[in-house]
Amino acid sequence: MYDVIIIGGGPGGYVCAIRAAQLGLRVACVEKRATLGGTCLNVGCIPSKTLLQSSHLYEMAVHDFARHGIVAGNVSFDLGVMMGRKNKVVDDLTKGIEFLFRKNKIDRILGTGRIESAGVVMVGEQRLETKAIVIATGSEFSPLPGVEVDEQRIVSSTGALSLTEVPRRLVVVGAGVSGLELGSVWRRLGAEVTVIEYLDTILPPMDGEVRQQMRRLLAKQGLGFKLGHKVTGAVLDSDGVALQVEPVKGGEPLTVVADVVLVAIGRRPQVEGLGLASAGVACNARGFIGVDGHFCTSVPGIYAIGDVIGGAMLAHKAEDEGVALAEILAGQAGHVNYDTIPSVVYTNPEVAMVGRTEEELKTAGTAYTVGKFPFLANSRARCIAETDGFVKILADARTDRILGVHIIGPQAGDLIAELAVAMEFATSAEDIARSSHAHPSLAEAVKEAAMAVAGRAVHV
Repeated sequence: MYDVIIIGGGPGGYVCAIRAAQLGLRVACVEKRATLGGTCLNVGCIPSKTLLQSSHLYEMAVHDFARHGIVAGNVSFDLGVMMGRKNKVVDDLTKGIEFLFRKNKIDRILGTGRIESAGVVMVGEQRLETKAIVIATGSEFSPLPGVEVDEQRIVSSTGALSLTEVPRRLVVVGAGVSGLELGSVWRRLGAEVTVIEYLDTILPPMDGEVRQQMRRLLAKQGLGFKLGHKVTGAVLDSDGVALQVEPVKGGEPLTVVADVVLVAIGRRPQVEGLGLASAGVACNARGFIGVDGHFCTSVPGIYAIGDVIGGAMLAHKAEDEGVALAEILAGQAGHVNYDTIPSVVYTNPEVAMVGRTEEELKTAGTAYTVGKFPFLANSRARCIAETDGFVKILADARTDRILGVHIIGPQAGDLIAELAVAMEFATSAEDIARSSHAHPSLAEAVKEAAMAVAGRAVHV
């Protein structure tokens, strides 16, 4: 008899397992993939960021070294070596999780878990009994009607991470985080990239000013955009893939031809085969599992975390939920503050946000003040020759409490952590402005943006 069985070994599942074991619970984790880490580690966040780094260094060598006085000559790349490095990073990290499971005495069960009832999980013919079941099966890419993914010429993000050659023409369907990150990888390596997006904007969850500036910056880098268009079908022939495309608001259809098409229109919960209906676990119309404030489903003793319950489909959000639930199951207090979960886009420059956008504050009728500081005026950004972007802080006009922060710029994904902590403790912009930040550092842009909330930024 286990205290908890977790179905899914991704960021939410394996972190929940480790934390539960640390708290003295007897834990098993059921995972159908041969390696732990889920989509994020195996075919998502980690391999994509590895390729983003490699392709960024190549582009720097080709275009940016000269201004630093570095003569690189004829620079080329070996895609096989690049992919090999990516695979090794993934392999090392998956082995690290396996070690942590052994260290914490967690039973790793290979196979597909199915819930027979509260307290019973079947893995093939193996029957496992437990006091609590945690569903942490994550998500899968959303299919696009009329465009069948074969992971050869029409690929999901999984296939886009394993191409054996650089496509001459790559079409990305979807201008969200995955589409823009992977589009950036292959554009840097020489592909002609066109992004087709149903909406009239890229990065729809982001602040409006951020979306506009990022579109300009990515277009300047060579990404082409067809916004307000929908893909209605695809035909494969010897010349590649011919996509049928139509303007969303009406107009003449057109054909866009590509060597490879990446479908990146979002993700959906991965719940097929879990036996949710027979177990009585309720899902909403979009397939997400409903939970209460303690992550309990409609069936007592069955819980769910991560992408399967919706919200921000982010690895770190799932990890936080995994820790919180483990502590709840151990009789402690567990909580996740969804208002302070950051989001990051690892393009160049990076984009990061936490909290509310201007559009959300306006819709809510909240009076707010904006403080903004450009990286062009930051000395460290000048030193490293990465001056695109800004830090933007939104503060309550009455209390000065920070309500949202939006960053475009170098290391934005790391800079946002300071603001996430600040918001967790209900910090004011004045608090940030009066905290000393090292010079010269990119973090000084955060301080100056906080000072700008009160109209007293120094270096602009």
